[in-house]
Amino acid sequence: MSTTATTKPATKFYTPNYPRPQFVRSQWLDLNGEWDFSFDDDNAGVAERWMDHFPATHTINVPFTYETAASGIGEETFHPRIWYRKHLDLFRAEDGKRTVLHFEGVDYKVVCWVNGGYAGEHEGAYTRFSFDITDLLRPEGGNEIVLMVTDSDSCLQPRGKQRWAGRNHDSFYVQTTGIWKSVWLEHVHRARLDSVKMTPDINRQMLRLDYRVHGLPEEKDLRLETEITFQGERVNKLSLPVDRSCMTVEVSMMGGINGPWLQNLWSPGNPNLFDIEFVLYAGEQEIDRVGSYFGMRNISIKDGQILLNNIPLYQRLILDQGYWTNTHLTPPSEEALIQDIEAIMEMGWSGLRKHMKVEDARFLYWCDVKGLLVWSEMAAAYEYNDEALERFTKEWLEVVQQQYNHPCIITWVPFNESWGVQNILHDVRQQTFTEGIYYLTKSIDPYRPVITNDGWEHTVSDILTLHDYVERAEALYETYKDKDSITGGSGTYNEWKFAFAEGYSYKGQPIIISEYGGIAFKSEHGWGYGQQVDSEEAFLERFGSLTRAIQAIPFISGYCYTQVTDVQEEVNGLMTAEREPKVPLARIREINLGLGM
Repeated sequence: MSTTATTKPATKFYTPNYPRPQFVRSQWLDLNGEWDFSFDDDNAGVAERWMDHFPATHTINVPFTYETAASGIGEETFHPRIWYRKHLDLFRAEDGKRTVLHFEGVDYKVVCWVNGGYAGEHEGAYTRFSFDITDLLRPEGGNEIVLMVTDSDSCLQPRGKQRWAGRNHDSFYVQTTGIWKSVWLEHVHRARLDSVKMTPDINRQMLRLDYRVHGLPEEKDLRLETEITFQGERVNKLSLPVDRSCMTVEVSMMGGINGPWLQNLWSPGNPNLFDIEFVLYAGEQEIDRVGSYFGMRNISIKDGQILLNNIPLYQRLILDQGYWTNTHLTPPSEEALIQDIEAIMEMGWSGLRKHMKVEDARFLYWCDVKGLLVWSEMAAAYEYNDEALERFTKEWLEVVQQQYNHPCIITWVPFNESWGVQNILHDVRQQTFTEGIYYLTKSIDPYRPVITNDGWEHTVSDILTLHDYVERAEALYETYKDKDSITGGSGTYNEWKFAFAEGYSYKGQPIIISEYGGIAFKSEHGWGYGQQVDSEEAFLERFGSLTRAIQAIPFISGYCYTQVTDVQEEVNGLMTAEREPKVPLARIREINLGLGM
């Protein structure tokens, strides 16, 4: 099944399976597929110089990790050190061009060699990174990439839902080791556009562009052209001399717009996207061309309400962990991502909370295109000390920077349920850490809400989010109908949890029930929350009554149900792990939209 047959792309520069859809160049090489592979449990690879003489014992289908069936290996035992090799019939780029090797995600630490020469290293499972390998390539071709990846079962590194005890337990699943997102390369000029940060301002009808240009001061007489179009019509075009590596400009969005301005904003019901193209010139010669897109939309908070484009927004969200049976955290295809998004929308959800995972950029692209709201959440560590703090902070800030331009993302969630800050209720150090992450996030992105500790024991937070898996709707309603009891600091919920950590109090934030439900059908091999149900009608009665109880509380600004699909031993999804609906999706939609049971 092709992507174009599944759904029509809404952006000019969309390229099927391109790993970085917000920064598209036309010439690229996909390195996914068969690689040589070896385990290195004895830590012999460096001493024996496997980067020069690689003793392959397996082949592996990248980007699927060795733990998955799709990799061709399917070994779920944890191995702390693994190696990869890829042969490339690739020639060194022409003069003035550089060859850049891109990794969208490798868990956890990778060292890269090309033809035996050191290319670079990176630590962190959830963010993209690149190495310039030009000077290591053989001019005549016949090149070889070798990677050593090390991982651990340490709870000091961000690991999300990956198990660390050698077996699945509670809501923790088979670990992810090594390459788990796309690998690719491109030839680029030594002077090129590195990134563009795009910030819409709908109240002033302006777009701010923060450019980063690579290659200065070696390159002279550079000029950057930017053209914005909407549905094929030019909105604005500008040309700037490039005399520094970082530049900022504001652009009017009023040119070429026909009809009322508000009709062109991005929202779930009307996900308008503007195309934007950047062309870099050295003198009169074009040396770089990048295509992208953006949405004009605004998220704000006023008088205890969340506003989208200055209009109150009631959020109907679903928790999405992004797992598949044969590929685990790695999506099996771009089509699979689209199908998940379409199923979520068919059920009447207006958005999702991507839980404990930094998702593939192609997923966020299709959420942008289709108008599905996203809360972006960091994968947690599970212990607290200086090392955990340093690792988490570095990686989280990279996530925020890399995902900043997606209009679908409307909320940042760095922490969940005190994971990694388990003593935050009393511990001033951990409280201060979450405050620091809040303000660092705001320094990069002052426009989106930040939830510092989703679920309970909040410190500084723009939204008060609460988790509660009580199975009786009457009990849920009785707990939350009295706003002052929850927000005043005296009331508890969800097995004696407090809404705020000690020393913090309610400041009038919007309130969302951001986890509830988790209903499972009777099963011998998994679990859900509360008593398991034995029929569709029993499921729909409980789901409907819980959801309507939340909808009936006037000060609640939305909810997030657990969850989209089953995940390994956790069988509380609305669909199975194979994406088979357990109940008619239309019935879920009716309840979400208040149309019936």
